[in-house]
Amino acid sequence: MQATLIGFSAIIMWSLLALLTASSGKVPPFQLAAMCFSIGTAIGLIALALKPSGFRNLRQPMRVWCLGVGGLFGYHFLYFTALRNAPAVEAGLIAYLWPLLIVVGSALLPGERLGWQHITGALAGLAGTVLIVSKNGLSFNDSFAFGYGAALLCAFTWSGYSLLSRRFGAVPTDVVTGFCALTAILSLACHLALEQTVWPQGTSQWLAVAGLGLLPVGAAFYAWDFGVKRGNIQVLGAASYAAPLLSTLILIAAGVGQADWRIALACVLITGGAALAAKDLLFARATIKGQADE
Repeated sequence: MQATLIGFSAIIMWSLLALLTASSGKVPPFQLAAMCFSIGTAIGLIALALKPSGFRNLRQPMRVWCLGVGGLFGYHFLYFTALRNAPAVEAGLIAYLWPLLIVVGSALLPGERLGWQHITGALAGLAGTVLIVSKNGLSFNDSFAFGYGAALLCAFTWSGYSLLSRRFGAVPTDVVTGFCALTAILSLACHLALEQTVWPQGTSQWLAVAGLGLLPVGAAFYAWDFGVKRGNIQVLGAASYAAPLLSTLILIAAGVGQADWRIALACVLITGGAALAAKDLLFARATIKGQADE
């Protein structure tokens, strides 16, 4: 239960992504990724320095490094590519199929049992997400097929990274420090090749970048790694649809967005779907508590 809650803290941190990104000014995406992952790397380096065997944990087989860097950098590269080649709403919705893919794909993991409540909960979350992002309608156009394809690969990349991380459960979360460092370097290379440098303007934009690097593009990846390796991955997959809902609610609270019936219904669908997916986990915990009280 504790590991699942730690994993869910990553979802809460990701809900800050939209607000902090909007507050960071006009910094190009790959440059912003390089800056934020550098901060995320610094978090890990500080933690490693405080452990006697911390830096030795970075000695991992090549397949671990390929999975980690492919997951973190691959996801962001494909996501940015999708946004460059397709409308943001449709591309974002396709990319956000990854929670459903995690829930369905978990059936392939050793020792995992996929129940109807997991699939139903994930589908309810997806329906809620569609309500949130389709406020002005959805329009899939064949001319954006390349962007849609990149978004779909993006979804498979993150879900694949999350599921395969479970198979490397013995690999300590400390290694995410190295994943972040290499992702920062690769993002910088993409920035230099594809973008013009634009620095944040003013204290508030620099603080937004720092916030991104500390939370949604920093600590969140460490929390997610711990959660998917040791927590209930099906519950985490279904609960991941809470991120766009929480993000929207945060934007509304900040005065950037407006509340309407879609948000209320999405709240019911996503919260209900997450609760349904976590049914067995919650009932098991209640049973254990009841037995302890007797």
